[in-house]
Amino acid sequence: MASIKPFEALRPTVELAAQVAARPYDVLSSEEAKVEANGNPHSFYHVSKSEIDLPEGTDVHSAAVYAKAAENLQALVNNGTLFKEASACYYIYKLVMHGRSQTGLVCVSSVEDYNNNIIKKHEFTRPEKEQDRINHITATKAQTGNVFLAYNDVPEVNSIIDHWQTAHAPKYDFVAEDGISHTIWVVNDAATVNNITQLFEEKVPCTYIADGHHRAASAALVHAALVKDGKPAEAANWFLTTIFPASQLAILDYNRTVKDLNGLSKEAFLSQLDYTFTVEAVGHTPKKPAMLHEFSMYLDKTWYHLVAKEGTFTTDPIGVLDVTILQNNVLDNILGIKDPRTDKRIDFVGGIRGLEELVKRVDSGDMQVAFALYPVTIQQLFDISDSGNVMPPKSTWFEPKLRDGLLTHTI
Repeated sequence: MASIKPFEALRPTVELAAQVAARPYDVLSSEEAKVEANGNPHSFYHVSKSEIDLPEGTDVHSAAVYAKAAENLQALVNNGTLFKEASACYYIYKLVMHGRSQTGLVCVSSVEDYNNNIIKKHEFTRPEKEQDRINHITATKAQTGNVFLAYNDVPEVNSIIDHWQTAHAPKYDFVAEDGISHTIWVVNDAATVNNITQLFEEKVPCTYIADGHHRAASAALVHAALVKDGKPAEAANWFLTTIFPASQLAILDYNRTVKDLNGLSKEAFLSQLDYTFTVEAVGHTPKKPAMLHEFSMYLDKTWYHLVAKEGTFTTDPIGVLDVTILQNNVLDNILGIKDPRTDKRIDFVGGIRGLEELVKRVDSGDMQVAFALYPVTIQQLFDISDSGNVMPPKSTWFEPKLRDGLLTHTI
């Protein structure tokens, strides 16, 4: 069963919360972070993207960057921007985007659960990205990035969270510049805290990583290194997570663009597609796929509607995915992209950017063809995780995203 705990968060004063809050470190570039943090000494980008405070051209993986992150985090504590909670608490985090809300429980989850697959995964991690987070955690002695977990709804937990929101005033409540609202409550009643912990122990057999595989893996590796060095710390047995009930989550599409047609003419490429898809030109107006196994393709200023034919996919948890169908039948077989994780001819566009971004990439000449996919469902993610398989890379895009800096777990 799932082991979670309350913790003493390092968090901002109420007055500065909106200024501190930063988008996750891995969804924007150093240049974008520098622009967003400009004129704001309280921004958590000074910790999560600390290269913005170093000379231009500094290697973002250099020791200087991690040292600067530690220095800046301590400065935010010293100047009173951040303070540490006096006692261990749970936190309720509600996000609202375009009228849709989702509410999660912020806690620390067990590294042992991660190692024993009680916290289930659906992606491979890359060693270089793990090492980046290991270096950041080790230097700052903090987990600044939240791991986004999901679980099958437990009505009793939902009821506690709903009641707490109506009975108590939030600590933070602001709308970020992108229009997403962030509201956080502190759950500091001992009886309520114990009740939540016990409900997870009794009624939640596992949780699923929705977003944050590298952050989770890095926390586990830091813990292992501390144990090996004979310096285990109790706080390092746990890592920062926010757990959302599955019923409140939605996965956005994660689309693909490709630089060329692998030496084929447009006509030859369309002819090749005919073997595995029904292909229909639908004009200049973009339209998202409406159901599983439908695709939208943009090529030479024209949108096409593609439907996978029988025999192009299997019914197992991986084979039924549209990302698998596209990879096997188009990207690999026709366009020669064997490994989308390493091939420089392919790029990935999160659904939050809309189909207009696909048009922009192709019309600019940077890419030659784009594919829009029907989103993976939460149940598909759970099925794959339960089966012990992993999804193809860049299969899921979750929005809205939690902000860094509002709740940090120190180790």
